[in-house]
Amino acid sequence: MPKTQILEHTKLKEPKMFKVLLLNDDITTMDFVIEILMNIFHHSFEVANNIMLEVHCNGSGVCGIYTQEIALSKQKQVSNAALMANFPLKTRVEEE
Repeated sequence: MPKTQILEHTKLKEPKMFKVLLLNDDITTMDFVIEILMNIFHHSFEVANNIMLEVHCNGSGVCGIYTQEIALSKQKQVSNAALMANFPLKTRVEEE
């Protein structure tokens, strides 16, 4: 008689999600912010322009919501691009 094996069902949790926010400053140009939003976050020009205006008017704006690893990777990409362009653009990553 064959033995019957019982497999445990493991319930997987959804990963925590994190917002990437761009922070306003008085030096970084609006054009550079739009470029970042289009090239790193893959937004259309219209969406990028709206987020840029939110950053400009409200002090910060959400670029996207990702898993922690992707959010931190996007943050690093923005930091590197800003450094190369001599802009002080900063980001913040917050748990959703």
